[in-house]
Amino acid sequence: MANRRKERQKGALGSLKKQGESVYGDLAAGRFPRFVMPSRSVNNIVYDRKTRQYVLGSSSSQRSSGNSSQLRSFTQLMWLAFFANRLTKEKKSSTLRDVYYSSQAFAVEFDDQAESDNIIVDLEAVTSRPREDFQIFPEERSTIFGDLDVEYTIPGYEGKRMNLANHPDGYSIGPSLTTADLVGTSAEMVIAIEKGGLFTRFVEEQVDKKFKSIIVNTGGQAPRSTRTLLKRLHEEMGLPVVVLTDGDVYGEHIAMVIKSGSANAAHLRELTVPDAKWVGVWATDIEKYDLPTIPMTEADIKRCHDLKKDPRYESGIWRKELDVFLRIKKKAELEAFSKYGLTNITDKYLPPKLELAKSL
Repeated sequence: MANRRKERQKGALGSLKKQGESVYGDLAAGRFPRFVMPSRSVNNIVYDRKTRQYVLGSSSSQRSSGNSSQLRSFTQLMWLAFFANRLTKEKKSSTLRDVYYSSQAFAVEFDDQAESDNIIVDLEAVTSRPREDFQIFPEERSTIFGDLDVEYTIPGYEGKRMNLANHPDGYSIGPSLTTADLVGTSAEMVIAIEKGGLFTRFVEEQVDKKFKSIIVNTGGQAPRSTRTLLKRLHEEMGLPVVVLTDGDVYGEHIAMVIKSGSANAAHLRELTVPDAKWVGVWATDIEKYDLPTIPMTEADIKRCHDLKKDPRYESGIWRKELDVFLRIKKKAELEAFSKYGLTNITDKYLPPKLELAKSL
C-alpha cells in the first residue's frame, strides 16, 4: 500500500522549494522578492455548486519585501516557510501554539498567536496545501472508535497495525491517525457525533456493532484533522458519513461544515464530504419527540437569519429546519433524549434516522 504520508511530505517540500526558487529568482534579477497568493477577501470567496463547497475566486494578492507596509508580514511568511521546511524534512510535528513560541527563538515577532495562525493560513494559500502537510497540527480533541485496522506511517511506528476498537475511550484523531494507511474494516457507515458524552454512550451501547459503524466524536466543530479522516473513510473505504448534532442552529452548521467546508478554508479542497448526511437533531425532532428545550437567544435567531443568506441553506432539509427553528424559537441538546431513558437515543431515535439517511 502506498505510503500516503511520504507522498504528501514530498509534495509539501516541492511546494516550498518552488517558493524558495521564486525568491532567489527575484533576488538574482534585482527585484524585491514577493509572495503571490489567492486573495482571501470576502469578495473573492465564492460557492462552487459543482464541488459543493466554498472556493477562492481568481483574484490574487501579494506580499512584497519592497512595500514597507508589507515587509513585516513578508518576513513572517518567509520565516514560516523556512520553519515548515525544517519540520517536514526532519519529520517533526508542531502545534499551532508551538509555532508561535518557536518564532521567538528566531527573533521573528508576532503580536499574538492569532497573528501567527493567520500567517500559517497565508502559507496554505501560497502553496495550496494544508498546514498538516507541513507537520503543523492543532491540539487534538476528537476521537474515533470502531472496527478499523490502520497501519501507522510515522517514524518509529512504520508498519505497526492497530484496530481502533481496542480502546473503549476511543483513539485521539491526531497526526498518527490522519496519516496512517487505512487497511480494512467491517463497518458499513461512519457516525459523526458532536458531543463527547454521547460518543461514550454509543461505545457503551455497542452502536458500532449494532449498526456496523465507526463512531467519531467531532468535539463540537470538527477540527480539520477530523474532517480529513472523515473524507478518507468516505473515499478510501467507501463508507457513507452521517452526522448527529445538538438540535440548534450551530449543530446544523457543524454538519454543513463537514459536508461542504467553511469560508475560512476556501483555499483548500480536501476537507469536505459532500455526500455526508445530517440526520438530526432537527428542529422538527424537538416537536416530534417532545424534547426538553432551551429558549433560543437573540444570537441564535440572528445566526438562523445569517445562514438563510448562505446558498448552501437555500433548499431541502437545511432551509426547512432553519424555518422551524425560527418558528419555535427553541433548541435542544442530544442529551435531551435521556428524558425517556439512557438508551432511548440509541434504541428508538437512531434506527429510523439511519434508515432515513439513505433517502436524503
